[in-house]
Amino acid sequence: AAPRRLLSTGIKKQYPVLRIPEHGQDLVRNPLFSKGTAFKMSERDRLGIRGLLPPKVVPMEMQLENELTNIRKLNDPLMKNLALQDLQDRNETLFHRLLIDNINELAPIVYTPTVGKVCQHFGDNFRRGRGMYFSSKDKGEMAAMTYNWRARDIQIIVVTDGSRILGLGDLGANGMGIPIGKLALYCACGGIAPHRVLPVTLDLGTDNLDLLNHPSYLGVQHRRLQGPEYFELLQEFMDAVRARWPKALVQFEDFSSDKAQPILDMYRQDYLCFNDDVQGTGAAVLAGIMGMLRVKGKGPEALLEEKVIMCGAGSAGMGILKQLLDAMEEHGVDRKTAAERLFLVDYTGAVGKTGSGDELKDMVASGKEALDGKPLAQVIDAVKPTLLIGCTGKGGLFDEEVVTKMAAGCERPAIFSLSNPTANSECTAEEAYVWTQGKAIFAAGSPMPEVVLEGKRLIPSQCNNMYIFPGVGLGASLAGSKRVTDRMFIKAAEAVSACLSEQELADGRVFPELHTIREVSKAVGIAVYECALEEGVATVYPRERETVPENVNRRFYDPTYVTLAKTTSSGVRCARTSGLDADDAGNEEGHLTTALCGLRHMVNSGHDRCPTRVEARVVDQSALAANNLAHPLTHRASSAVAVTHSSQVHSGQCANALTNPSYSSSDASLSRRQRDPDRLAPDGATRSPARSRSGARSTEAWRWNEL
Repeated sequence: AAPRRLLSTGIKKQYPVLRIPEHGQDLVRNPLFSKGTAFKMSERDRLGIRGLLPPKVVPMEMQLENELTNIRKLNDPLMKNLALQDLQDRNETLFHRLLIDNINELAPIVYTPTVGKVCQHFGDNFRRGRGMYFSSKDKGEMAAMTYNWRARDIQIIVVTDGSRILGLGDLGANGMGIPIGKLALYCACGGIAPHRVLPVTLDLGTDNLDLLNHPSYLGVQHRRLQGPEYFELLQEFMDAVRARWPKALVQFEDFSSDKAQPILDMYRQDYLCFNDDVQGTGAAVLAGIMGMLRVKGKGPEALLEEKVIMCGAGSAGMGILKQLLDAMEEHGVDRKTAAERLFLVDYTGAVGKTGSGDELKDMVASGKEALDGKPLAQVIDAVKPTLLIGCTGKGGLFDEEVVTKMAAGCERPAIFSLSNPTANSECTAEEAYVWTQGKAIFAAGSPMPEVVLEGKRLIPSQCNNMYIFPGVGLGASLAGSKRVTDRMFIKAAEAVSACLSEQELADGRVFPELHTIREVSKAVGIAVYECALEEGVATVYPRERETVPENVNRRFYDPTYVTLAKTTSSGVRCARTSGLDADDAGNEEGHLTTALCGLRHMVNSGHDRCPTRVEARVVDQSALAANNLAHPLTHRASSAVAVTHSSQVHSGQCANALTNPSYSSSDASLSRRQRDPDRLAPDGATRSPARSRSGARSTEAWRWNEL
C-alpha cells in the first residue's frame, strides 16, 4: 500500500509571524529571539522593549558587517572563537547568518582545527552555560533533569563523554566544545533551527590527571568510570532522552575507540542514533573516494578496482573500512571478495593475522599473512595501492619515502591525510604535491592552503564530516526515521559526490567547495529522507502532492529576522504530535490552523481524545467557527484541544488517530473513560472553570495529568 500522507493546512505563509511568550527585558536577553538593534519601532512598542535599546534601527546587513569587522581585528583563532561564542550568546540568528555567509573563513574557527584549542582551554574561558551536563553525580535524576531544558521539540542531540577529543585524548568535561561546534554547523549548514538542538556532555570522569589537578577544570573530580557502572549511566541517559524527546536523533561524538563501536551496536536498532566518528567519517571518506573516481573520469562502479591501505585501526579507521565494504557490496560484490582489496596498517605494522576477535579486522586481514607486521613502506611496495588513508593522529607518518612509493606505483595516487588537528596530520598538501610532482589527489581532515607548483595551481580538498552529518541528521529527523541505516550513509556519500561541478573536478577537488555546503546538506538530506521511505523506516511523509525535495526545502532553517508578536491568553500554542506535520521546522513554533486541522481529523475519525496528556485551552470562538470545529467539540469542552506529544503514547493510539483516517476506537481496547465522552477527566481529577483576564467565567478548561 502507498504510504499514508499527513494532513496539510493548504495555507501558504508569505509574511511569517513568530508568536513568542517573551517580551520586555526577557526578550532582549533571549538569544533565540533577540535581534539586537534590528528591532523595528513597531516591534519595540508591541513587545515592550522601547527604551531598552538605542533608538537607531540597524539592519541585519550592517550588523553582519560590524561583527565580521570586529572578528577580523583579532589574530588568535581562539580569540575569534570566543568572539563568536559571545555573539551566539547574544543573537543566535545573527550568529548563524554570519557563519553561513562566511563559511570558508569561519568554519575552521567554529570547528576544526580551532575547536581543539577551545576544548583544551574550556574551563579557563567558560562564560555561560550552553547545553546540558549529565554526570556521575546525577544517577537516578537524569529523567527529571531533562525537564530543566525548556524546549519540548528537540530534533538533534550531540553527546560526547570527552574520552577522545580529536587527536588530543581524554579531555573529560572540557569536550563540551565539540557538541557545541557540531551543532553550530547543524544549524548553519544543515538547516536545523537552533531551538531544536541540544549539546550534551556525559561527564563520567577523566583519566587525564593534569585536568583533575587543574583548578579551572569544571568536570567531576574522579577517574573515568568503566565497565557496568559506565554503561548503566549511559543507559539512564538514553532512556531519559527517549522519555523527554522521543523523536530526537542522538549523535555520538568523540567516544574512545574501545567504546564507540560497542555503544553504536547497543543502540542503533532501537534508537534513532549514529556515531559520527565511525559512520560519519566513513561516509565522508567514501564521498571523497567517489569524488576521486569522478576526477579520474570514472563512475562509482570503479570503486571495485581500487586498492586501499588504511592506516589506523581506531574507530574512525574501522568505520571507513566498513563503509567501503558496504559500498562495494551495494555494487554487487560480496564482502569477502571486497575485503581482498583492503589493507590495514596499525602501530605494529600491517595486520595480516586473524583471531583478533574483531570480525571486520579479521575479514580484512584474511589471506594477508605474508604482510603481517611489515612497515607501511614495504606494504606499499608489495600492494601497489591507489589510495592511502591516514587516521592515526601521528603527524608526519606519510613521509617522503611513503609518498614517493605511492607515486611510483600509481599514475594518480590519492592521499587522504585525515587526522585532526593540523599538527597531527599524516602529511601536508604541499608535501604530497611536491613529492609526487603534482600527480597526487589530496584531501585532509583540516583546511590546508592551495599550492602553486611549476606555475600550476593545486587545490587540496577538506575531507570533513561536515559534508555528511548535517544532511544525515536533517533527513533522518524530518522523515521521523525509526533508525539510521547503513544504506543512508552510502546514499549520503553519493549525494555529496554528485554535487561536484565540472570546474571543481577540473581543479582536482574531491569535495564541493565549502561555500556550497548548504546545498550539499540539502542534497544529502533529500537522499537520506528518500532512503528512509524506501527502507520503510520513515514515520513522517511529505504532504499530499509534495515531493521530498519540496518538503526538505520547506522545512530548511534560514536564519533571517522574522516579525515577532506576543502570545495572548486567547490564543493557542499549537503543540507538536507525532502525527501533525506543522510548518514549524524553520523559524516558527507551530500554527493554530495545523493543530485545528489535526483535531478535525480526530473528530471525524470518531476519537474522543488522544490517550495520554492533553491540554484544553481557551480559543477565540471565531477561530473555531472558521475551522468548523465549534459544534463537534462542544460536548468535549467547546475549546480547541492542543495535543502535547508524550513519550508514553499507549499502543500508539495518538499517532494512529492522527495519521490513519481509517483508524477507529475499535482498533484498540478502550477504557471506560475513553469510551464515554461525558467522562472527560480522569477519576478524581480537579476540573475548574477557566477565567479570562477580566475575571469573567469562560469556557471550561482543564488539564489531564498523566495517569
